[in-house]
Amino acid sequence: MSLAVLKSRALTGMDAPEVTVEVHLANGLPGFTIVGLPETEVKEAKDRVRAALQNARFEFPNRRITVNLAPADLPKESGRFDLPIALGILAASEQIPRDSLEQYEFAGELSLSGQLRPVRGALAMTFAMCRQRAGHSKAMSFILPRANADEAALVDQAHIYPADSLLQVAEHFMTQTTDRKLDRHVPGHHLQKPNYADFADVKGQLLAKRALEIAACGSHSVILIGPPGTGKSMLASRFSSILPSMNDSEALEAAAVQSLSRGFSLAQWKVRPFRSPHHTSSAVALVGGGGTPRPGEISLAHRGVLFLDELPEFDRRVLEVLREPLESGTITISRAARQADFPARFQLIAAMNPCPCGYLGHVNGKCHCSPDVVSRYQGKISGPLLDRIDMQIQVGSLAHDDLAKQADGESSAAIQSRVERAFEIQLERQGKANNGLNTAEIDRFCDPDEAGKQLLHSAMNRFNWSARSYHRVLKVARSIADLEQVRSVSGQHIAEAISYRRALKEH
Repeated sequence: MSLAVLKSRALTGMDAPEVTVEVHLANGLPGFTIVGLPETEVKEAKDRVRAALQNARFEFPNRRITVNLAPADLPKESGRFDLPIALGILAASEQIPRDSLEQYEFAGELSLSGQLRPVRGALAMTFAMCRQRAGHSKAMSFILPRANADEAALVDQAHIYPADSLLQVAEHFMTQTTDRKLDRHVPGHHLQKPNYADFADVKGQLLAKRALEIAACGSHSVILIGPPGTGKSMLASRFSSILPSMNDSEALEAAAVQSLSRGFSLAQWKVRPFRSPHHTSSAVALVGGGGTPRPGEISLAHRGVLFLDELPEFDRRVLEVLREPLESGTITISRAARQADFPARFQLIAAMNPCPCGYLGHVNGKCHCSPDVVSRYQGKISGPLLDRIDMQIQVGSLAHDDLAKQADGESSAAIQSRVERAFEIQLERQGKANNGLNTAEIDRFCDPDEAGKQLLHSAMNRFNWSARSYHRVLKVARSIADLEQVRSVSGQHIAEAISYRRALKEH
């Protein structure tokens, strides 16, 4: 029978659906056809596969070759199907046995010499394979390029067999000699503690540090407002160092997203992502998109930090796309032919100057911006977006002499230990960070005492806050109480949380 069937994986958003690669050899005029909704990269596999087989000293069949990538309505892209197509031709032409092919899945791009090149999404494909095969008595194995092996092996249940070339893979099925078969990959990720920049480098700015500590323990979003050179970017770049350590589930989620954009390396394992796109970035760059949807900056920052410096300089329409993912933690990219969902549970840290010249409130007093100019500048950030940012922090300036007198700041390790204790309290109480509480959970876990209720109602009436602002103040107050390791939310906690929403007016 001149038919061979192998398994591979496509990529659709975060999912990696199974693809059946069917290769049929028939009599007639020689030809090579690939069907099953292949995109350009897959169609070009014909030339790569032909050259790779010939350079590996295999016979390329002088027959009519038809390759079907099923299901037919699922778009197929990239060079990941080169390896299964080449093996299918070898099996259909009986140059390698086909008996044990069903025990494996395959992915890999071929060079013209037959060497295997890495593909993107290896972690997502492996994760999908293990999820699909969960409960099966016989584990499925995955043959991948060696450059993808460490990444794919992060999924503990997976059996990964790395290879350097098409010839090695073919030999694995042709030989009975154990030492000539592919070896199962042994993960080489001996983890080291992430090397973040330290908060000890930041002198002064006690208010901003206190606010960021609260934000870290409750996963709250923050905007830092202050003149140039006051340390806004320095504080933001060190924020990851005080976040709770990543667990295995969070690390896998973050790594899988980065794998989709070829951006993952083993050195990033359990390191909180930190993304800082330039203010000229487009909406598609920020949220993701394209003909074949790819993750954007907010998804690449999943389980980490998205830092937007010079916030008013971003196009307003670009900033508005943040509103939904800030609430839901996901982003859906819809196109006419397909739809893709990407996770986007990031912590937003934004920074901005208080006025166009930047020196409003600076100790040198050289700002001459009128109140109307300041209002228009700050008005570039819409009220609905500002309403979704939990904390607005003034980062004050210090005279040079005062700055020189400041002692070194507290270390990130000391701050992180307090944050992790507070975060553990949240997990024991409600199973998630305070920022993720829904309305019913806020009523249950964030109910303040009588003094706190009166203070909050007074602030609501005075500042005309929305119900969303009311809930966000309660969640920030709950985080403050958790840092103090107290059970109830008091008026003092409410007062401090209210103070973190008044740096800018909501428009």
